[in-house]
Amino acid sequence: MISFDWAMKRLLRNKANFEVLEGFLSELLRRKIVIQSILESGSNPTHKTDKTNIVDILVEADSRELVIIELQYDRQDDYFQRMLYGVSKSITNHIDKGNPYSTVRKVYSVNIVYFDLGVGGDYIYHGTTVFKGLHTADELYLTAKQQELYGVRYLSELHPEYYIIKVRNFDDVAKDSLDEWIYYLKNNQIRDEFNAQGLGKARELLAYDNLTDEEKEDYQHELKSKRIKDSEIVTAYTDGEYKGRAEGKAIGLEEGKAIGLEEGEAIGLEKGKAVGLEEGRAAERKVLQENIVISSYREGIQKKTISAITGLPLKQITEILKSYGFE
Repeated sequence: MISFDWAMKRLLRNKANFEVLEGFLSELLRRKIVIQSILESGSNPTHKTDKTNIVDILVEADSRELVIIELQYDRQDDYFQRMLYGVSKSITNHIDKGNPYSTVRKVYSVNIVYFDLGVGGDYIYHGTTVFKGLHTADELYLTAKQQELYGVRYLSELHPEYYIIKVRNFDDVAKDSLDEWIYYLKNNQIRDEFNAQGLGKARELLAYDNLTDEEKEDYQHELKSKRIKDSEIVTAYTDGEYKGRAEGKAIGLEEGKAIGLEEGEAIGLEKGKAVGLEEGRAAERKVLQENIVISSYREGIQKKTISAITGLPLKQITEILKSYGFE
């Protein structure tokens, strides 16, 4: 199967293919979702030379609800603020000037991330807005008149809701139909026994062999772009590590001169050179091994095979993947 991010950019915006996104959203929100249209989100790269690992799509559902679906591979420390900004922008962009606040539209923010966002062991998180009394701890509810006006029962139904799917935290055990979707998001595979909403259409639409020659070329180009981007990230990390090690040696040498005797400085310098050279070689070997592990894992190669290629034990491969947010 092709990856979900590429499908979002190239295939799922077509009305004939809405069934796939409808199925995914129906399983996630636990109710039937019918897509009316795909709206302009403002940051949807579609050109085949784009190398960004950020993909988003803005969906308008049948009840005028707005659903933002964002997918990102690379770590982003301010991602929570990005979620808030995306929701706020969608709200303000879809209310006409002069309209009452009662016309503000419900927004769902669905975030599919392939890095460890925040601290938590689960793989699906749901956030809503709830108002609690500071003294009584009771929850604030809508009046009967407000319920009739807004068409909802609870205050939280008026405010945005957030979903975070931490794909790498999923253990590959599909316990329900939503897990079947997450299995696909993680592995680019749909098992024969899976029958979650939308996966039937996805089997047909998202199979690599069913792509046109032009689509296959475009998909392979995107995979190559991702590999290049991953390599650039690893290179930047390596350069930073090398620079930090060199600066650390320089500082250590100066401090050693300040507190050591002339003879001790000479001995320490020789030993420092030997230790520094060995450490540098070890660090280079480590980075090379990590680069091979990350690139191979990105390509879908099993950890056992990566172990055979690199000679590293499975435990160390797992630790490397975790350190880069892949496990």
